[in-house]
Amino acid sequence: MTAMVTGGDSFWVGDHLNSLIPRSIATPEHMGIGARLVPKVDAILEPWTMLGHLAAKRRFSRLRLGVGVTDASRRNPAVTAQAAATLHLLTKGRAMLGIGVGEREGNEPYGVEWSKPVARFEEAIATIRALWNSNGELVTRDSPYFPLHNAVFDLPPYRGKWPEIWVASQGPRMLRITGQYGDAWVPFTISRPSDYAASLAAIHESASNAGRDPAAIVPALNRAVVTGRNRDDVDEALNGVLMKSSALAAPAEVWARHGVEHPLGAKFSGVQDLIPQLIDREAALSYTDKVPLSLMKEICFHGTPDDVLDQVAQWRDRGLRYLLVLNGSQLNPRLRKAAAASSPFAKVLRGLRKL
Repeated sequence: MTAMVTGGDSFWVGDHLNSLIPRSIATPEHMGIGARLVPKVDAILEPWTMLGHLAAKRRFSRLRLGVGVTDASRRNPAVTAQAAATLHLLTKGRAMLGIGVGEREGNEPYGVEWSKPVARFEEAIATIRALWNSNGELVTRDSPYFPLHNAVFDLPPYRGKWPEIWVASQGPRMLRITGQYGDAWVPFTISRPSDYAASLAAIHESASNAGRDPAAIVPALNRAVVTGRNRDDVDEALNGVLMKSSALAAPAEVWARHGVEHPLGAKFSGVQDLIPQLIDREAALSYTDKVPLSLMKEICFHGTPDDVLDQVAQWRDRGLRYLLVLNGSQLNPRLRKAAAASSPFAKVLRGLRKL
């Protein structure tokens, strides 16, 4: 097990043009310590540039560096292949390419076509593999989205190895693609260990059908941890407006399990179709007011450090081997309690390395 934070094996950054948090509520009133650290929630740095900068820092010299995850629709796959291969060479083999379909918020508002995202994703990942495997020879490949016509890709792999491709996938078709092309699986919106195990089995079946070794695909997970000194502090953080806004990224079917209809519709797909910058303050507060505590507990690891480690162990027993940790504890609107959560969070990280 590992984490995406200090003390872990790797460090990951997201790939967004704007935040998944509604800017209307990203205020000192609701962000707590976060408002000081991030005065403009939509001012997001470009990930590959940032990782190149971090790679030059001595304190990151032993960590693998990844984008979790880049957007297959907004970025041309040839450019993504180049960026990942470049970082891999400059870091002597430490780059990791996280990739998924992306979200509507990072495409449609910027004039990028947002239709058939899964089909586009499959073509993007196949294109990346085709370029990496071309040995510098000209590549021609038919594709409805990313055709190649005598394309050349002459960057070499580092010591014969390309960056690992970590696929963010949930639905049946995406799981099949993960089994065919992925080196690792890193879902974001799967919220129950039983669903994780069933999806992992589907990936293994797809890998076997493609003639690949299922055991070679790393079963990972991208999930928030909300911890604190005691249960009351944790529940206060979970009930914070900003933390509850993360529940908008959960699909409507997850909300329905807790007896609540998703405020964006009974068939809302979740993070893929969320456009947070269009949610005004009144609507955001109305939406978050509907989030039950039980829902928050389903979509993140929560509790004291021992509670969190027990929950992670349940996922480990269903196949999880690599955990990317998002520190949701910092979203406690009370500065003192957000700061006090640092020690319990560090204890969680130490415990993860022993699982």
